[in-house]
Amino acid sequence: MGDAPAEITSLANPRVKSVVKLRQRSHRDETGLMISEGYREIKRALDNGYVPTQLFHCAELFLKGTNEPALIERARALGAETYSCSAPVFLKMAYRERPEGLLAVGPQPKATLEGIAPKLGPHSLVVVAEAIEKPGNLGTILRSADAAGADAVIVCDRCTDIYNPNVVRASTGMIFSMPVVECASAECLPFLRGLGFRTLAATPHADALHFEVDLTGRTALIVGNEQFGLSGLWMDDADLRVRIPMLGKADSLNVSAATTILLFEAVRQRVAAGIATPPPALPEHHDA
Repeated sequence: MGDAPAEITSLANPRVKSVVKLRQRSHRDETGLMISEGYREIKRALDNGYVPTQLFHCAELFLKGTNEPALIERARALGAETYSCSAPVFLKMAYRERPEGLLAVGPQPKATLEGIAPKLGPHSLVVVAEAIEKPGNLGTILRSADAAGADAVIVCDRCTDIYNPNVVRASTGMIFSMPVVECASAECLPFLRGLGFRTLAATPHADALHFEVDLTGRTALIVGNEQFGLSGLWMDDADLRVRIPMLGKADSLNVSAATTILLFEAVRQRVAAGIATPPPALPEHHDA
């Protein structure tokens, strides 16, 4: 492995064409590959044991120019093929409006219900996201779930591709740290019940407020489609319905915002109960 013999400067290079095709869901599904872009996202991938098969870089577009070379060398040492690119070539592959000069290609990380089951403890917290349509919302849910110390995100009856580059971007690379399982709602509910999870369906039609219920045990927070909410399966068969109180004229929240509120109510309760301990504050000049 190692760098290509020379900088890739041709827009017709077959490697470049392959990366561009990965913007299409059909090609991602066919190849089992995905792309991730940006220093933070790729660093978090490596930090969590994920190794891309290819890493394309363009020094002309680096944000800092000091951290990127070490990241490239780290990926190369782990077995990734690394390729230097001219700016026009990189800009053709990039999906960000302001590219940072780093783009990785690698396998789609997969998790299963059976695989996560042994890792779920007595106070496990999971998010079930049903039929989420917008990649940005799904990515933000992953980011919030990681921040709240959740054990997994289960994506049911998906409407958007989990491996869409905008999911990766909105998750800030947390797709590589958070186990993400894809399954049908009809498969998920009995799985959670079998493990003794309490299932809480988030809906504005509930009587119980989200901070009035105990979120310290094995808890699954169920959130639904941005336009239509949860399906009848969850509305009828979840253990409890909860709502976030709305004091203004709006009668609903963005699904990722609502998920974050629910998650951090669980965090508040767990910290108060001594189940979780918040880490120290980050230093003033922390590099995310």
